[in-house]
Amino acid sequence: MPKITPKPPKSAPARAIKPLSADEVRHFIGAIASANPNPRTELQYRDPFTLLVAVVLSAQTTDAAVNRATPALFAAAPDARAMAALGADEIGRFIRSIGLWQAKARHLAELARLLVERHGGQVPADRAALEALPGVGRKTANVVLNVAFGQPTMAVDTHIFRVSNRTGLAPGKTPRAVEDALLKRLPPEMLADAHHWLILHGRYVCRARKPECWRCVAATWCHFSPKTPAPG
Repeated sequence: MPKITPKPPKSAPARAIKPLSADEVRHFIGAIASANPNPRTELQYRDPFTLLVAVVLSAQTTDAAVNRATPALFAAAPDARAMAALGADEIGRFIRSIGLWQAKARHLAELARLLVERHGGQVPADRAALEALPGVGRKTANVVLNVAFGQPTMAVDTHIFRVSNRTGLAPGKTPRAVEDALLKRLPPEMLADAHHWLILHGRYVCRARKPECWRCVAATWCHFSPKTPAPG
């Protein structure tokens, strides 16, 4: 069964941004960390299985849209065995409001079946095993490994890709290049939470159309120029 291919982030800026120095990287991520000391995913979940389902559903869809659909789905199918028994058609009834819902329903039904058959209904804490499941690519596996199992992975979505290139934090032409650069450049002790710090910073401050530089706690160490002034 083919995976849903996430939309690739827009390519890196044509005007090259000078990479931050190691000292600037530490100050940049430290400032964001101080502003949000306990970062969390905005997807609603109860355990590794519901997290995995929510992340699969979030491809090309907002977290808010996923959160509106999953309470009823999780009530009907709280674990892999129940999800597999529900089947694609019934799963589809709960997620029609989500983009690509038909393909996602098929993925979830097959994913649940394979979890039962291969892993006793449990979500594996292993990248290769996760990526062997329908609808699970590298980014989804990274989120699950990080959030559910505390592994220092970096799931590069469009927000993290933009922030990394725009600021000079970890420039790269592809999501994988940015991922590898972030894992290399960020302080090891901060990697477990860095995914959340960067995605939330990109979602609410370093926005796509116009970054809100005037209220960015890391602006001092950011190489984006010219900085966006405050409105008015």
